[in-house]
Amino acid sequence: MGDSGSAAGRRPHIFSAEGESALAELLTRRALLAFDFDGTLAPIVAQPAQARLSQAVAARLAALAERLPVAVISGRSLADLRRRLGFSPTYLVGNHGAEHADDPEAASAWRAALDPLRAHLERERQSLVAAGVGIEDKGLSIALHHRLAPSEGAALAAIDAALAERPPGSSVFAGKRVINLVPTGCPDKADALFLLVARSGAETALFAGDDVNDEPVFERAPAHWLTLRVGRDAASRAHFYLDSPAEMAMLLERMRQHLAMSGASGPGSRR
Repeated sequence: MGDSGSAAGRRPHIFSAEGESALAELLTRRALLAFDFDGTLAPIVAQPAQARLSQAVAARLAALAERLPVAVISGRSLADLRRRLGFSPTYLVGNHGAEHADDPEAASAWRAALDPLRAHLERERQSLVAAGVGIEDKGLSIALHHRLAPSEGAALAAIDAALAERPPGSSVFAGKRVINLVPTGCPDKADALFLLVARSGAETALFAGDDVNDEPVFERAPAHWLTLRVGRDAASRAHFYLDSPAEMAMLLERMRQHLAMSGASGPGSRR
């Protein structure tokens, strides 16, 4: 599908001749189609509770799910994610790859692993809130949002101070105006996608994402997968890019057209 290590200046747009060819090739095989949610299927919004799929995107995903397995792999919790989709994907994974609906025992263990961190952040809550940091506990991960903080610098300083002496057992990574905390060693999005490819019996996969927590997929994807970064990040290891989520409905329509032309058939496998 291309050189995953190419710089942004050499990474083609998915609607380029190279991108169209790779997309057409992928869809001649049984592919798992996987997508991040925020910033990929839906635009980033100031208030995360307001995020929804557009009718155009939801309808096209529903149509694709009749032909191939479709997955949504998000940093959101499953409960939060389900009510924002407007269609039923074949697979749904939350909390950056750690939360699967069919594995409640593992989810319970990862949730418990964050209990010491929860207690620590509760003691730090006053200073974080005073700096404009929102604390979102998603069960298997915790997000410290600073998108609406009056001063980003002050918010980040407050987060750094709050996390300086946090208890062991959690890992930290940044996102778009958010700092994420997850249990150390928990599955990431790449782990989740490899599991779903095996479970679905897919021969290959497409994955589209836009943020730091999507990069493990881009880095670990086999050469025959198609990876797609939403946004022109020079450091990303994705094969292709879209400029913004506004192009997603067009991409999904192109995928539907390629499937129709290839004659690929067979409904997405359901659990």
